[in-house]
Amino acid sequence: MPSDAETRLAARDDLATGVLANNRAAGRKIAVAESCTGGMVSAALTDIAGSSDVFSAGFVTYSGHAKQSQLDVSSEILETFGEVSLATAWAMAAGALANSDADVAVAITGIAGPGGGSEKKPVGQVVFARALRGQDPDDYFTQRVQFESTDRAAIRHAATLFALDLLQPEKDGLRPSEDIALPAP
Repeated sequence: MPSDAETRLAARDDLATGVLANNRAAGRKIAVAESCTGGMVSAALTDIAGSSDVFSAGFVTYSGHAKQSQLDVSSEILETFGEVSLATAWAMAAGALANSDADVAVAITGIAGPGGGSEKKPVGQVVFARALRGQDPDDYFTQRVQFESTDRAAIRHAATLFALDLLQPEKDGLRPSEDIALPAP
């Protein structure tokens, strides 16, 4: 019987393989801007041989300073809304597009725990954004997800899978969304 780690890795690899194949078929490149996942989405994609024709760039911007210097997130956004916010995720996705040749970018920022949470931003809260080159920035997809776990590995894994799924071409029609709660197996 496979371990939790083996099961998670298999799920991640299957999804990443599909993301690459579907974007390759659509003739487009992808980029990722990561905070709480610390490069896990980029690693999932680049673990697949041949990913370089689809994967353009991965930005691991764990600190506010990194978000500003690598992705052009303004200090006003960070000071007003905080690093874990819809506005910051939106700006990260926009910055990933602006600083790469990608056609679609996904951003992830959140609180993976076990500490660092608050009443307003509890452990497990992760914010996502998705931007398409040429899309009206007002239509970028943004969503706050509360993963129902306090286990850091489970939250980061669930956020990685959610972000990978957002890179699928079939998600092009997504628009800003309501907050949701999901389990983090």
